[in-house]
Amino acid sequence: MSNEATVHVEQGAVHEVLEHHDEHHHHETFITKYVFSQDHKMIAKQFLITGTIWAIIGGLMSVLFRIQLGYPDATFPFLEDIFGHWAKGGKIQPEFYYALVTMHGTILVFFVLTAGLSGTFANLLIPLQVGARDMASPMLNMLSYWFFFLASIVMFSSLFVETGPAAGGWTVYPPLSALGDASQGSKIGMDLWLVSMALFVVSSLLGGLNYISTILNMRTKGMTMTRLPLTIWAIFFTAILGVLSFPVLFSGFILLLFDRHLGTSFYLSEIVINGKILPNEGGSAILYQHLFWFLGHPEVYIIILPTMGLVSEVMSVNARKPIFGYMAMVGSLFAIAVLAFLVWAHHMFVTGLNPFLGSIFVLLTLLIAVPSAIKVFNWLTTLWRGNIRFTPAMLFAIGFVSMFISGGLTGIFLGNSTLDLHLHDTYFVIAHFHIVMGISAFLGMFAGVYHWFPKMYGRYLNSTLGYIHFWVTLVCAYVIFWPMHYEGFAGMPRRYYDYSSWESFKNFVELNKVISFAAMLSFGAQLMFVFNFFYSIFHGRKVTTKNPWHSATLEWTTPINPGHGNWPGEIPEVHRWAYDYGKDGKDYIDQTTPVGKDESGH
Repeated sequence: MSNEATVHVEQGAVHEVLEHHDEHHHHETFITKYVFSQDHKMIAKQFLITGTIWAIIGGLMSVLFRIQLGYPDATFPFLEDIFGHWAKGGKIQPEFYYALVTMHGTILVFFVLTAGLSGTFANLLIPLQVGARDMASPMLNMLSYWFFFLASIVMFSSLFVETGPAAGGWTVYPPLSALGDASQGSKIGMDLWLVSMALFVVSSLLGGLNYISTILNMRTKGMTMTRLPLTIWAIFFTAILGVLSFPVLFSGFILLLFDRHLGTSFYLSEIVINGKILPNEGGSAILYQHLFWFLGHPEVYIIILPTMGLVSEVMSVNARKPIFGYMAMVGSLFAIAVLAFLVWAHHMFVTGLNPFLGSIFVLLTLLIAVPSAIKVFNWLTTLWRGNIRFTPAMLFAIGFVSMFISGGLTGIFLGNSTLDLHLHDTYFVIAHFHIVMGISAFLGMFAGVYHWFPKMYGRYLNSTLGYIHFWVTLVCAYVIFWPMHYEGFAGMPRRYYDYSSWESFKNFVELNKVISFAAMLSFGAQLMFVFNFFYSIFHGRKVTTKNPWHSATLEWTTPINPGHGNWPGEIPEVHRWAYDYGKDGKDYIDQTTPVGKDESGH
């Protein structure tokens, strides 16, 4: 049988299955449709809503420790009412403060900006944009979410144990994390943290393998790799990064659990606690740092690459222009993915790293700025002379580019091993990575949510609330994090509970109050977005056309509320790339339109 005949037979079989599925649609229960769903669109919603809940929790934690940093001498009785002995006398206790910092970092980096971001948009967009009925393995896809949910339950439960959650920083460096007697936050809370993160890694691997398999094997007829939207390229490289780097972190955690409970000494050597010499010897805490940052630096790009894809798509659609330099964008995504594995030790310049080896990592770290700069140039050129529609999604996309440029420039300081000796573990580091990775990723994620919300729920988000959300978030983000660069230059160390007794930092007292106020205002804006999100799911303005943004990509060729299988008939065939805007006098030409005789295809 010829390949073409095989394809037709397979499509016919799938179509029959879908028709059969539709006939028995009434048999689908609440559990199979909304809970243990194998429909990629429902799983995307599960990831998004779970990630949103985590974002509220993680954001609230940052507000709580900003209260302490902005008003170190004040007492707030309501805190004691809520947190009991953790906020004795209305003042957050030091042990609780370190737990808040640790959990805030863990939640935002892994549970929101990794699972919430990739889990949502990879699941939503891959089948819809490559032209597939679902993921390569819907069952593994479902398990990916439920491992994430299980990890969430374990992590959340650690907030309620008597000794408190993990309190060793989100990187949980040994020996603090390896010794249960080291602090309150090193006890059962740390075990729960490690178990939760192990489950999280399993979720990420199941998801990543599924994403790669679907993109490589399940593209519709005519959808060559060079016709893929940049969203799919970005998710593809993100999944590869995760599959290659997360197992290294997993091994690091397993060895840490061994040190904690089986008497091994992978990370411990010559330790003294309260005058008692422990028998551990031969281990190295630096080994853990290598294992952690071998994931930790690709993790930065696991977070930022998907948003680069989302922003590229949103910008092209709303500038009504083809994305500038498509192949250069793909090439730069590839270069970033490769270099992401070669720069981890720039987090370790202060560990006694060989200076020659340090210089190699300086070179590679500065080199990664080149593909990033190519992307920025191409985004700005896409905007240049475009017929721009300033939708909330477009504003967040432009805000992403602004933040990415600002934060990226400060990375040049930290990439220099000599300057890093002074700036390491100061507020400069907080300012840099929050702007370039945290805030930028959130802005890109918001751009994606505002843009694809009509595809997910068949309704629009409220635009007025969207504009308020954008401006408050952008202004507050700069007010919070830009001044921290100056605190870092002055040598103010991060993760300290109280700076009021330091004579050298007293000139930052008022500045810290401003930062804390901006943090609370920004959190309020995010709560407004959450209200907009959940209200719009049920009461938002209904979408009346399949393609509300006049976009050229495949997902807008499905019905307004697509069923499981996405397209009711045959999957459409693709004839062109994803960015035919303003061509031959037409506003846009979608990917399913055949290439005309006098037209050059892609």
